[in-house]
Amino acid sequence: MNTICIPLNLETKETIRILIVEDEYILAINLQESLESMGYTVLDIADSAEGAVVKATELRPNLILMDIRLSGEMDGIQAAEEIWHNLQIPAIYVTGHSDKSTVDRATLTSPFGYILKPIKEQELYVAIQTALNCYDREQFLSSVLRGMGEGVIVVDLQLTIKYLNQVAEALTGWRCDEAKGQMLTEVFKLVDEQTQIPTQNPIITALQQETTIYLGNRILLVARDGKTIPVADSATLLRNNNGVITGAVLVFRDDTQRRLTEERNLAAERTQQLEIQVAELQRLNQLKEDFLATTSHEMRTPLSNIKMTISVLENLLDRQGILNSNELSFSESISRYLTILREQCEQELDLVDNLLYMRMIDADVYPLELTSIQLQTWLPHVAEYFEQQAGVRQQTFQVSVPPNLSPLVTDLASLTEIVSELLKNACKFTPPNEQITVNVRLIDTTKSIINENAESDILNNLQVSFFQIIISNSGVIIPKKEQSRIFEPFYRIPQSDRWQHSGTGLGLALVKKLVEYLQGTIEVTSSQGWTTFIVQLPLTLSE
Repeated sequence: MNTICIPLNLETKETIRILIVEDEYILAINLQESLESMGYTVLDIADSAEGAVVKATELRPNLILMDIRLSGEMDGIQAAEEIWHNLQIPAIYVTGHSDKSTVDRATLTSPFGYILKPIKEQELYVAIQTALNCYDREQFLSSVLRGMGEGVIVVDLQLTIKYLNQVAEALTGWRCDEAKGQMLTEVFKLVDEQTQIPTQNPIITALQQETTIYLGNRILLVARDGKTIPVADSATLLRNNNGVITGAVLVFRDDTQRRLTEERNLAAERTQQLEIQVAELQRLNQLKEDFLATTSHEMRTPLSNIKMTISVLENLLDRQGILNSNELSFSESISRYLTILREQCEQELDLVDNLLYMRMIDADVYPLELTSIQLQTWLPHVAEYFEQQAGVRQQTFQVSVPPNLSPLVTDLASLTEIVSELLKNACKFTPPNEQITVNVRLIDTTKSIINENAESDILNNLQVSFFQIIISNSGVIIPKKEQSRIFEPFYRIPQSDRWQHSGTGLGLALVKKLVEYLQGTIEVTSSQGWTTFIVQLPLTLSE
């Protein structure tokens, strides 16, 4: 069976210095002679409790032989208790009184020995050596407990605190001498971190279940000053040599650093997972872009050939007089089928072109050719085709552009695509006898910029001008919940007649990307029977 070896006092008798406290002079001299004959050093003799405290503080003996009944307001028991509390010097009581009350009182101070007068040298020797060995053991264990990095609290069966080490003092805010004799629940208070409801102390559970108990997660210690500290701990039983439970010991630690480390590790793990997910999304996005680029390019070529072939076929049939044949049903059928082929082919070409343009914008390789555009002449020209379409559909079409506008410097092809797509949608979805309006206005806004040449960052307010192209149509309402989604690719507003209107759901998505690529914004409003798209573009693109 392995045992723990505790080092004992290795000092020789000559180095053991003893203070005698005895108010009977002759007895004190006899006791001094006996001690010196056994090889001990007697530092001095005190004849009162007060004198004992003073001499112990001054001389710092290894041991005190303390008479209990002393003259003065303080007796030997009180003196021994004060000396132990302040100096940690062990004492052996020497007295001629062995009544129960005296013994009980002396026992409460945990003495290191008790000798009755008259004193026999052999008994004195055994008592001194036993006291010194017990003291060494206690000091060794105290040093171990004090040096532990965790808090230690020892209680008896009544949950009265018997001991706190330095870490426990720091965490609870109670000094050991203050906590001794206090109830455990007064010194070591625990609450649930989430609910702030008091939770049962693990020592109580350990004593009830007669087993070691480990504290659960997310428990806070409420210190003496009211501050809370996350703690982790365990409680185990103390047993004597016969296995009888005599108390319990609680070992606990400040769990703050472990939690911070755990949270940092979790954050690092989440960051790593997010990085992996981002990398995977980037890989999938690249695959999607490569697929769209390859597929769109490969689809556009045959579709262009089909469209060209349809035109050639129409010319051949027209030269042969088939399209102008007197057999109207035959020629009408051919013309109708050719129209269907052309429209479907153009729709697929639009889809492929939109996919290509969107990919080029996302890859920031969409070509821009800046041109100075006079909106008062350009916009009516672009709207002319749609005005004719509106007339066929019995819609009212109106374009209003103020004269003498400053030129707009932007990419002509992109702006044409934006306006054309919005006008096409307006014509497509506006009911007969309703209105389509196109307006332009110039607005000035204040923009804050940082002066980089200044010694410190200074915000300068700058007047910036924007053009707004406003396209509205009546008789159509876009539900509020759909307005935020109409710019999503392939999204089409759910409606009963949606299949009456051809489209891919990419037109508005491309419009939004083009507007933002031109450093502008687009917004939609729909209320009181009108739907309005507002495109806002800067007069000149910034670098």
